[in-house]
Amino acid sequence: MKLPIHLNALRAFEASARHQSFSAAAAELHVTPAAVGQLVRSLEEWLDAPLFHRMNSGKIRIIPTETAEKALPDIRAGFDKLAIGLERLQESSVCGVLTVTVSPALAAKWLLPRLERFQAICPETDVRLDTSLKPVDFAAQRIDIGVRYGLGKWPGLTAEKLMEEEVYPVCSPNLLREQRRFHQPSELIRETLIHDLSMDSHTGFPTWSAWLKKAEVTENITAKSIQINNSAAVLQSAIDGQGIALARSVMAKDDLAAGRLIRLFPEIQFDSPLAYYVVYRPECAELARMRVFRDWMVSEAEQESKG
Repeated sequence: MKLPIHLNALRAFEASARHQSFSAAAAELHVTPAAVGQLVRSLEEWLDAPLFHRMNSGKIRIIPTETAEKALPDIRAGFDKLAIGLERLQESSVCGVLTVTVSPALAAKWLLPRLERFQAICPETDVRLDTSLKPVDFAAQRIDIGVRYGLGKWPGLTAEKLMEEEVYPVCSPNLLREQRRFHQPSELIRETLIHDLSMDSHTGFPTWSAWLKKAEVTENITAKSIQINNSAAVLQSAIDGQGIALARSVMAKDDLAAGRLIRLFPEIQFDSPLAYYVVYRPECAELARMRVFRDWMVSEAEQESKG
């Protein structure tokens, strides 16, 4: 059946019946009471039948007629179906806002320098970054997708491995020139060592002690230290020549390529037991803009692993 009545008239009727008031319906629909009354009258004219008993006992009150009461459940069910249909349309569209959660360090050192490439291939999606060192509640904070660093298990979230990483010492070219060069890993324990505390509470997070053990350095660390709880700030401290940092390869890649940092002892391979994972709620798996963003991040990571 073709419906000649505008949906706004049906919405005005349903809200008025629920509130038994044109004024209350108007407040809900953000229009004037007169506009609601006119919409209801247009529906009554089309039906050629009244929909409300209008009662005036100091305060105007409207009560749905028996016919209107019988029709309301189906009309409400119809609006519910329309809402579901609109959600399905949104799922299949890349248009709109995509809320992404990442750590401040990963945002600064990996995501933001590459984000322009995503915007070039998907300009219809507006990316909203939520940066936090602590895990967030995806459902409560309406997060669509994120990247987390760990062992790959977070309750209520689907996790897909994005990038593995290596850990190694780095320093500024100026510091290396001043020292001329380091011949043995044991020489590092007399330098200022910059410690990354950003994931210190996570079992398996790489530390200076673990790297030195891998390098077969048995002496105790006697150097001065700088302790920072942000991986990007750790690297910046090393770039500024304040000491030697234990760098995470994903974070340090661009600084090494640009010559802002130099890797020390590249022959010593120390893979982190932790990795980066794309995470999202299972119910968001079919959201088109989320899938496009996920696929783009995976593509970026694959290209870098080949480079």
